[in-house]
Amino acid sequence: MWSFAWISRGAARLLGRRGRRGDNIAQLPDAVLTVPTRNPAPSTEPSAPRMPVDAHGLALGILATLAILFALEWAQRFIVPVLLAILLAYTLNPLVVWLARIKINRSVGAVIVMLAGIGVCVSGSYPLRDQIDRVVEQLPAAMRTFSIVLADLHSGTFGNLQKMKAAAGAIETAANQASDLSSTPRQPVTHVVLDQPAFKLSAFLWGGSMGALGFIAQALTVILLAFFLLVSGGTFKQKLVHLAGPSLAKKKITVRILDDINDSIQRYMLMMLVTNLLVAVLTWVAFRMIGLDSAGAWALAAGLLHVVPYLGPGVTAATTGMAAYLQFQSFSMALLVSGASLAIAVLVGTFVSTWITGRIARMNPAAIFVSLLFWGWLWGIAGMLLSIPIIVIVKVVSQHVEHFQPLAELLGE
Repeated sequence: MWSFAWISRGAARLLGRRGRRGDNIAQLPDAVLTVPTRNPAPSTEPSAPRMPVDAHGLALGILATLAILFALEWAQRFIVPVLLAILLAYTLNPLVVWLARIKINRSVGAVIVMLAGIGVCVSGSYPLRDQIDRVVEQLPAAMRTFSIVLADLHSGTFGNLQKMKAAAGAIETAANQASDLSSTPRQPVTHVVLDQPAFKLSAFLWGGSMGALGFIAQALTVILLAFFLLVSGGTFKQKLVHLAGPSLAKKKITVRILDDINDSIQRYMLMMLVTNLLVAVLTWVAFRMIGLDSAGAWALAAGLLHVVPYLGPGVTAATTGMAAYLQFQSFSMALLVSGASLAIAVLVGTFVSTWITGRIARMNPAAIFVSLLFWGWLWGIAGMLLSIPIIVIVKVVSQHVEHFQPLAELLGE
């Protein structure tokens, strides 16, 4: 009996504790009684994507880009001759290497190659000096004649409208003069005579001579620097490999980058030499068949301007068309000459240049055109000449540097 009583008292105590605990829980607020579920239902509202923007880094990048552009524009007179000399050295280096293989000293070979190149340029342009002078004299007259013809066509097309505008303007002017005379007294007329300075031949010759001297100085700078680069040979390559660091992997990457740049630039310069000669020869044949005067000078200009992609053939077509109109006084002949020039440029550029460029490095045409516009805006004609070699070098370097591989993908086809 005593055990049953002990069990009853234990059960009563346990029920009393649970009752008091239930009273305490009932007194708690509803917020405390809220129990979170282990697997809450996902929200149906889509969260907006957030991209972190480093404003500080973006501002620094913009400022650095502007500083680089300003530095490139400010140092144009130094950078452009250096780049032209490097391209000239890349072009002539295979000949110097070939002379070195037949046991001719590299310095002597560089002198021979440079003198031979200068001799070829002089001997090729000297017989055409009369035609070049004639072309230079004809260009202003051709432009004036062409502008007059365009003005006549414009006035012939819109002649009635121009007459109506002139009549309305005359009536309005007469009405204004009549109202001025009736309302205000006549004022004395003051005649103004513009005193134009007299033409000074000495100043003109001095300005032209200074421009010619500047061009000659730039050309001599390019030739001398290209000569020293040819003489040095692989010295700069060894120095760059040494500066890459003690790591063998970095040295291998540096050697691979330099070899790819060397091969790409040499092939590109060979392509330009072949295509420009082909354009010049085909243009000369076509103009001789048409009967255009100074066909040799125009062919030389077409070959030189073909270096600048897209814009060079357009300038050649426009100038040769004006010269043809001045000679034949016929729009059909002008269109024939311009069309022949454009057809030759498109033919060579589509088949020959595309095939050789595909073997060198597949480039995106849009990237080439943007590079042409950018460097032409920054450095003028020299920038147009250097635009494609610069973008080829950038693409080659980007292919071998991990952080710049997206840029190489953007520049490629």
